[in-house]
Amino acid sequence: MPQPLNSKDAASFRQLVKLYEAKQHKKAVKTAEQILKKNPNHGDTLAMKALTLNAQGHTTEAFALAKTALQADMKSHICWHVYGLLYRSTKQLDEAIKAYKFALKLEPDSAQIQRDLAFLQIQMRDYAGYIESRKAMLQARPALRQNWTALAVAYHLSGDLESAEKHLKTYEDTLKTPPPRTDIEHSEAGLYRNSLLNEMGEAEKGLEHLETIYDANLDRTAVMEARAWYQLQLGQSEDAEKSYRDLVVRNNEYRPYYEGLEKAMGLDRSKSDDVAKLTELYKELLEGNDRLDAARRIPLDFLTGEQFKPAADQYLRKMLIKGVPSTFANIKALYSDPARLKTIQELVEAYTPETTAMNGDANQTNGDSKPSRLEESRLFFLAQHYNYPRSQNLEKALDYITKALEITPKSVDYNMTRARILKHKGDLAKASEIMNHARELDEKDRYINTKCAKYQLRNDENEKAIQTMSKFTRNETVGGPLGDLHDMQCMWFLTEDGEANFRQDKLSVALKRFKSIYDIFDVWQEDQFDFHHFSIRKGQIRAYVDMMHWEDRLREHPFYARAAINAIKIYVMLYDDPNLAHGNTNGVNLEGLNAADKKKALKKIKKEQERVAKEDADKRDAEKKASPPKKTGGDGEPKKEDPDPLGLTLIETKTPLDEAVKFLQPLLEFSPKTIAAQNWGFEVYVRRGKYLLALKCLIAAHSIDSQQAKLHEQLLRFSQTIHSLTEPLPPKVKQVLDANSNIIPEFSSLTNFNDAYLSKHKDCARRTQSGLSARRAIGQSPQSDIEKNLVKALDIEGITLKEALEGLELLKAWKSDTKAYVEKAKKVWPEASAFGEGSDS
Repeated sequence: MPQPLNSKDAASFRQLVKLYEAKQHKKAVKTAEQILKKNPNHGDTLAMKALTLNAQGHTTEAFALAKTALQADMKSHICWHVYGLLYRSTKQLDEAIKAYKFALKLEPDSAQIQRDLAFLQIQMRDYAGYIESRKAMLQARPALRQNWTALAVAYHLSGDLESAEKHLKTYEDTLKTPPPRTDIEHSEAGLYRNSLLNEMGEAEKGLEHLETIYDANLDRTAVMEARAWYQLQLGQSEDAEKSYRDLVVRNNEYRPYYEGLEKAMGLDRSKSDDVAKLTELYKELLEGNDRLDAARRIPLDFLTGEQFKPAADQYLRKMLIKGVPSTFANIKALYSDPARLKTIQELVEAYTPETTAMNGDANQTNGDSKPSRLEESRLFFLAQHYNYPRSQNLEKALDYITKALEITPKSVDYNMTRARILKHKGDLAKASEIMNHARELDEKDRYINTKCAKYQLRNDENEKAIQTMSKFTRNETVGGPLGDLHDMQCMWFLTEDGEANFRQDKLSVALKRFKSIYDIFDVWQEDQFDFHHFSIRKGQIRAYVDMMHWEDRLREHPFYARAAINAIKIYVMLYDDPNLAHGNTNGVNLEGLNAADKKKALKKIKKEQERVAKEDADKRDAEKKASPPKKTGGDGEPKKEDPDPLGLTLIETKTPLDEAVKFLQPLLEFSPKTIAAQNWGFEVYVRRGKYLLALKCLIAAHSIDSQQAKLHEQLLRFSQTIHSLTEPLPPKVKQVLDANSNIIPEFSSLTNFNDAYLSKHKDCARRTQSGLSARRAIGQSPQSDIEKNLVKALDIEGITLKEALEGLELLKAWKSDTKAYVEKAKKVWPEASAFGEGSDS
């Protein structure tokens, strides 16, 4: 039974609660101890002390004290509520829900417990439980609009749109007087209800409802867009045309408004008769607005042949004479059509100072030897044009940007483009140098600063990149610039830094970076808690629902896929060669040593690791003394220093494949169309002996791209693996294999299958590499012969630098001598940094 306190101690307990809420944790603990001196078994005080200790970071001690509190008073809702809060803080949400439910049984009228339970249920996507909790909250306070809206959201997220709309309508019907126009919550709720009608497919009802809220709603753009959309869906062409014209006037650079206008007028870009009408429409829209870009650029998407050329000429001249830097970015989408690409190239190359003068370049003056603005813009455009993959000619691109730099040597854009061209030529060192020069031309520009850091990382200059980023970071925080980049969740830097360390065989640091990306996505998942209450309370319902849908597919983000694939690669490498966990072996082949020599070598390697770790710790200590770091992170919360900055503990895992699966499962669930994810899924599952899952990945990869090079090699390896099993497969697995025999080659014909593949794709470098890799995997040829053929693959016409680098990576993975390959590649790509000098792996 709850133990009563005397009036003085009861006042102290209330003070304890206030101190905890004010985050005055030391005073709170002191107050709790004073109460417990007189009442050592008071459950509520023990629970509050446990909660305070947990806030101070003493989680283990807090759980032990919370259990003691429950033993002292099992019937206290406060004790159970605190127990749930402790589980919530350690992300054991299922256990937290159980504790909250028990607390609610003891105190059914507690709004705080009910609210905490509801937030956990929506966080766990327990929609049925969330609906029940919201019903209870609505029954407790039916006059509060937030409770009606929250219940509607609960039904919406569970998929019951009709009930969601019905509850919103029910509340609106109870209003005796309409809220004032300044009521943002009412305005948002009206639009939210309308969006539900739209989602239900009730266009007619949606338009009727929209007309009732049209004049009073505060989000004018949203209601105008919705009305135009409904009118278009209902076939009210004239009204829809008028609505879209109003929207174009409101924002004349927003393309979807123009697309809606075209549909409202019944114009089809694929019909020749409609193209003339479309041309007239955009001429009309341009009248009286010479600065309008969208209406001038959009016709280039549907004009073809002789109609395209004059329109493109007019657009390009106007943009280049003005010197608009983004001209190429606006145009490059047209390059998917080779005819348009050729026309644009011919037009821009034909522009000369003479044609410039005839067409009224404002910067062209008689007797002035300085090139015109159009000539300078032309050089810049052509440099980007020939650097673009669809029209790539890097020698021409470099020539054009050099000429542009002779005119304006201090242009940041020109220097950046030159660095980008050099990067594509493979000269990463020079590209990094030029990008740094561009940064120095404008040291206050954050964009060029981050671009420079990215190029430094691509050139494996990790320390320089950190120094570059430190110009825009809070360097006094715990961990210095890198710590602040972690706090700011700067994923591009962490990913690039991880990949740079991966290239340098610093696997522990690389894995540390990729794990930090994984953790950032966990933080984003956790951050939903902040919005379950805030969004409902502030009435931002549509944004909240969008956020919930976004969170449901959070890990389909490209940054997650990139980090996950790299982490999986490292874990697979660790499984195949556990010695890699010892770090850099300085060229020592541990596999070739006997037990005694291997033990000595590992001891030496361990000492080297300890030396590097000590140097890193000494460096951080020196930085602390020079500038003592703040003990808080970017969110103001206490932040501890990372005990494993080099990732040495992370890489010493004894279960690398289990760790790989943690990255793999979200990847396969949310990015199933990423073929690299399926490739690495196969690599993990085939090593774990999960042949059905490995086959599933092969089938998925085959459905995405049946001609992918990596897939060919994996199909052969899978067939060989299945054939070499000592125990027969379970009948169901065998049945699935037989059902997919059309994509898996027979073991007896692997050699012929691979030879036929190599013969068919002899003109494709990447597929040749795959075929040679398959030869090695099935033992078809001696490795020395395969290596020679891989070097010969450099003679394939049209082989790209990227494909050549992939071949080099294969040799390194095979632990082969790369000297011959590098020497030959160097002749083809003399400027590529990767082929600077050959070395034995």
